[in-house]
Amino acid sequence: MRCTICEVGCEISPGGTGRCRMYRNDGTTIVERFPDAFLAAFPVAVETLPVLHFFPGAKLLQVCTVGCNLACGGCVSEILVGHADSLAATGEALGPDDLLRLATENACTGIAFALNDPIASLPTFCRLAERAREEGLLVGCSTNGYMTESSALRLRDRVDFVNIGLKGATDASYHACGAKSAAPVFRTVRLLHEGGVHVEASVVYRRGGEDEVIDAARMLAAISPDIPLQVMRFVPFGDAGLGEEPTIYASEELCDRLRDILPWVYLFNSPGTTHLTTFCPACGMPCIEREFFGPMGSHLVSRAQTVCECGRALPVRGAVSPTVFYEPGMMGGYRVTRGLEMVWAILACLGVEEQAVLARVWGEVLRTGMLGKELHDRMNNIDAYLELVMDFARRTGREEAGRELTTYIRDRLEFIRERVAGAPRPRVYYAMGHPLFALNPGRFEGKLVEAAGGTYVNRAIDREGKPGVSLSREEFVALAPEYLFTSGFLTSTVEDTLRYCAEHDLNVPAVRDGQVYSMRPSWDFGSPRWILGLMTITNTLHPDLFAFDIEEEADRFYRRFYGVPYRAADANRSFAHPGMEWR
Repeated sequence: MRCTICEVGCEISPGGTGRCRMYRNDGTTIVERFPDAFLAAFPVAVETLPVLHFFPGAKLLQVCTVGCNLACGGCVSEILVGHADSLAATGEALGPDDLLRLATENACTGIAFALNDPIASLPTFCRLAERAREEGLLVGCSTNGYMTESSALRLRDRVDFVNIGLKGATDASYHACGAKSAAPVFRTVRLLHEGGVHVEASVVYRRGGEDEVIDAARMLAAISPDIPLQVMRFVPFGDAGLGEEPTIYASEELCDRLRDILPWVYLFNSPGTTHLTTFCPACGMPCIEREFFGPMGSHLVSRAQTVCECGRALPVRGAVSPTVFYEPGMMGGYRVTRGLEMVWAILACLGVEEQAVLARVWGEVLRTGMLGKELHDRMNNIDAYLELVMDFARRTGREEAGRELTTYIRDRLEFIRERVAGAPRPRVYYAMGHPLFALNPGRFEGKLVEAAGGTYVNRAIDREGKPGVSLSREEFVALAPEYLFTSGFLTSTVEDTLRYCAEHDLNVPAVRDGQVYSMRPSWDFGSPRWILGLMTITNTLHPDLFAFDIEEEADRFYRRFYGVPYRAADANRSFAHPGMEWR
């Protein structure tokens, strides 16, 4: 029997399931495996979904299930997509009544389905949408749009806004994700837009894929030039490699070209970029200021107005929220997926491979609200992190592995702490992406700097974001760092950092003396591999006291805790994966 929810069109035998593993053939028809069951729900700002031209600053209840109808390399939601069966079977699911209650309790103006694709639970989402609208709530979602025409029409009648994630413009870009062609997605864009739904589109930009993005922009412009286009600078998670990741500079240059096709183009996954702000096309003034807020996300900073002071009205639907909601801890958009992967990173080093165990722990983390504050706080403190390792070791019956891992880390940590005691403490600044995006004062990377015998100058910054804030030139120069490190999560090359500093006259000691460094992926936050980052920072700040052989230490760590040799060429941005070939 053929499933008609999406354009994959799975032929499902009696008792079997389709590609997304969320529908089955019960012998007479295709039904949902987990009807009216949601995995998680939490309040977010609309910009973290992300949706930028719809009720700016609105607080929504973000909901998700598991599963997806496509299989894209480097997926940011790998945990929710690749572990669908195990996750769906864990714990107590949330029902529609629970979600409507949570929306009311959290004073949300709407409900949004995101993180995994609503196509995997379309009947369930449609029933929720109908009830939410009866309660006067806005309803929307993020979807890849690869659905049948009947499904698109069904969705169109039940949502107010949507972000449609494009894989590109060509059939080849969709073949890579297991789809037949791009046509159904652009059909979905047109049907929803013509049906009065507020439509925004996002498109993945991989290195060398400029033409793919430009062609997608042209196809959107043919539907409506007012559709905002979100360029998602590709960040290699899962099985994707660093060679696919374009630089922030290249991404910004592409966005400048795209504005000749579509007027509203925004750049994501690029900390420090100004390409998230809405500028008035008439006078050039910033009207809605946003900054980076984790993978695939943004957040309002201060100014937000839908009519410029010059009188030009912007194509923004709905009023600006009078207050800005800040998500606690690791909540907010796709930051949740990174939080779950940080848990996986610990479990991987403990040797936990069983799907049922992984899913059980993830389910506990979601149900108990650990992502809201507890996990965030423990992940940002060195000694608390080691206690967290033992906590998960006990939860999974891996106490011996936990003791081995924490002993390995603690031995090196204490050796470093003892040797830097009394040594000069140089001034160290930590950025993510462009150098004017400063990590928060309480970030884990700063704790590594201090443990390595440095002074973390970011502590002087009087405000916070997620994971940091944009500084003015004057603020940056006043910090006068002697060393400048860029995060291993979303980084810039040393060459690009120096270029940016030259272009913006960021004349500080670190730049003048050539003490500018980019950290290796996941070596300074989010994974037990941070001990390798600590040794790297220590070597840099105190070469007179330390001479760790980093390649040798890395190989020892990888063989001991992952069972594979260290190969720098295999690295990517995943916290849990030691390399793109790892399983």
